Amino acid sequence: MPSQHAINDLLALLGRRWVLRVLWELRGDPLPFRRLRAACDEVSTSVLSQRLRELRDEGLVTQTDDDAYTLTADGRALGDQLVALSAWATARSARRR
Repeated sequence: MPSQHAINDLLALLGRRWVLRVLWELRGDPLPFRRLRAACDEVSTSVLSQRLRELRDEGLVTQTDDDAYTLTADGRALGDQLVALSAWATARSARRR
């Protein structure tokens, strides 16, 4: 049986405002801070900095040599789950119409 503690920790992280959006926007090419901020509807710089720090601390995001942000292998694996969740949500939405 999966650890309740592990899923609770993950859900707490993902439940923080802007975390899911940052992960979603980083699913493609690395983005410099300003482009990531623009992709996230101009989230405040302090909030984006805090979320990036938290995601780096969790090993989900890293900075490239040219200071862009990108997902780590763990971040990409989580991103794959988000893409699957997006497909599920799209199919569900179509069924509900």
